[in-house]
This record gives sequence, structure tokens and C-alpha cells, in this order.
Amino acid sequence: MPAAKSAKTTEHAVKPGLRVGVLALQGDVEEHLAALAACKAEGVRVKTVEELETIDGLIIPGGESTTIANLLERFKLQKPLLERAKAGMPVWGTCMGMIVMAEKVAGSKQPTLGLLHIEVKRNAFGRQIESTEEPLEIEGLDGKPFPGVFIRAPWIESAWGGAHILSFLEGKGVMVWQRNLLGTSFHPELTDDLRIHKYFLQMVSAAKQ
Repeated sequence: MPAAKSAKTTEHAVKPGLRVGVLALQGDVEEHLAALAACKAEGVRVKTVEELETIDGLIIPGGESTTIANLLERFKLQKPLLERAKAGMPVWGTCMGMIVMAEKVAGSKQPTLGLLHIEVKRNAFGRQIESTEEPLEIEGLDGKPFPGVFIRAPWIESAWGGAHILSFLEGKGVMVWQRNLLGTSFHPELTDDLRIHKYFLQMVSAAKQ
């Protein structure tokens, strides 16, 4: 991402008292909560508008993208979530969560939040990478390659309008940043490596400053 706006690990200290929500309608909720706890951050389940209003940032976990889009409508969370994201609240989507955040889904008219200026392809890696771990070089992330856990993962077909791809696998985008938004094709919550959770926490911390 551009250096002037980077959430690079060396640039921002994480403020104490951050309250980060995990959308608790489906998916890897407990795994994200455990990772946030390991980062010394308060993680909370979010299923209501009232709970959404209390948080500083939100993680949309992996699961089934069409189901989550429908549940957001049923729980009346879509509009307030969009309003908070557009007002600057950091939001991070992992795997299915990135699809839900995308503006376009290749070959599909499924509803999305339309936040990230990207086009994604569902289950893009197919049988080759249905469930595997691949080392990833990630722009702005210091240290060794990140262990990317891919489970029927999407990839990023294209990005525009400020969306910046931070990592590639086999020439396809698998991580994207756009101001207060983050998307990953893979599942950092299924590893012991906390660097991307800390990266997101730095985005949340910076948004509060």
C-alpha cells in the first residue's frame, strides 16, 4: 500500500482499549476471537445493531457468502454496517468475508456490500488449492512469509479506485487494502501467526487517533 497511508507494523502503536467485533452470523467466529485475545485486544460477537454501535472495528469471517448477505438483511445489519464503514470504521473480511465486501463477484449477481473496489472469483483456485497452506509475501508485513491457509478460496480478479493488492499467489491477488478496509482470501485465524490480526488492530488504532 502507499507508504503515506500504510498500516505497516512499524508505524503505529496499538492503542489500549480497542473493542473489535466479529460478525457472529456464521463462520470462524471463535477462531478470530481467540486471535484477538492473544493480541491483548477485546473481541466481541456482533449480531445486533446495538452491538455494532459499540465497536471500533469489525471482522467478517469466513463462511458462505450468499448466506451471510441474506443474514445481514435479516438482522438489519447491512445499512448500519455500510454507514459505519463509509464513516471510517475499519472492516476486514477473510475468505467469504472478502467476497461479501467486494463490489463485484465474477459470474454472479449475488448481493454484496460493495465496499472494496475489487472483482473476486469464488472458489477460484479449485481443486489445486481447495485446502492448503502456502507461504505468502505480503507488502508492509515484516518478517518471514505468512502461512496462508486457503480453503476453497476466492482470488481477486481486478482492483481499482484506491484498492491496492498487497499479496499474490500464482499471479492472483489474495490480500487487498483500501483505506479503512482489508480483505484476505485466506484464513489468518486458522494459524498461530498473529501478524495480520495485529496489522488490522493497527488500522483500528489509527482510525481512533
